[in-house]
Amino acid sequence: MCYEKELAAAKKAVSLAARLSQGVQKTLLQSEVWTKSDRTPVTAADFGSQALVSIVLERELQPETFSLVAEEETGELRKKGSEVFLEGITKLVKDTLASEESYADCPPLSTEDVLNAIDCGKSEGGCSGYHWVLDPIDGTRGFVRGEQYAVGLALLVEGKVVLGVMACPNLPLASVVCETDKSSKENVGCLFFATSGSGAYVQPLEGNSLPQKVGVSSNENLEEAKFLESYHKPIPLHSSIAKKLGITASPVRMDSQAKYAAVSRGDAEIYLRFTLSGHRETIWDHAPGFIITTEAGGVVCDAAGKSLDFSKGKYLAHKTGIIVTTKKLKPCVLKAVREAMEEEKLISETHNRNCTLSVYV
Repeated sequence: MCYEKELAAAKKAVSLAARLSQGVQKTLLQSEVWTKSDRTPVTAADFGSQALVSIVLERELQPETFSLVAEEETGELRKKGSEVFLEGITKLVKDTLASEESYADCPPLSTEDVLNAIDCGKSEGGCSGYHWVLDPIDGTRGFVRGEQYAVGLALLVEGKVVLGVMACPNLPLASVVCETDKSSKENVGCLFFATSGSGAYVQPLEGNSLPQKVGVSSNENLEEAKFLESYHKPIPLHSSIAKKLGITASPVRMDSQAKYAAVSRGDAEIYLRFTLSGHRETIWDHAPGFIITTEAGGVVCDAAGKSLDFSKGKYLAHKTGIIVTTKKLKPCVLKAVREAMEEEKLISETHNRNCTLSVYV
């Protein structure tokens, strides 16, 4: 299947969500940033974007059944004291929909309509049927800082990612990764998309420019390679892997799935994501970037070299770590990963043994 209708609806939904998020980011105050139970930040843009995408997909596709796996839930919004925040989110969604000519005559939304739209994201996904997968604001920390973030939407069919759309409002249009993820506000704003077997494309978020096909880097010289990691504290394992590969440049740190987008168009050759023990990767953090990168000719796999499995529900079924790279570099990267992980394990075992011995000295 070519999924033309689904792709058109997804691009419309994500573009409108990006428009909403851009408006929020320009005026966001620290007092407007909430902290969720998992200690991660959330803003009106996260909730508004999720409601907006849900509403647009249902209006455009009018499915008999609608399944959306998404990050946000309305528990906090339904509590007493959240009324003003909720009214603000509702206004954001209404104003953004009103800016779209085809929705100008639609009935007005209530706060309950918005809550219900957000709650459409409660699906668990799985290995059968159609499931939309959404990260309404991927990289909320970057969003709060005024830097990189993404709105990512994908479609799973029988557990396989068949379509992905990702807006990166602050990513430069030129195929360049800067040394920092802070970029000029001019000539930025990209919309990436891909469907299974049809390649990956990018176009400006604004305007009517035709999409351009993208492809991963052809560079095989690891000394000149760039690698990406998340904008958190440095991961020692990443440094060890880079050293074994002979990469001389410092990592480029960016929030969100914008890193997938950067690899897909050849800005960098490697994106590493090794996290703390016990962390579970959600499918919405990877599904859109996964298909965009693989359709651009790249590889997305775990530390064992196996492709990611999106069929097990909200969480990925994979072994430690996620590696995004090119097909040419995959063998070298996997070898470096294996050696670095073995060394890290040996160091940990030696440390634990020494600590045990010190107890008896």
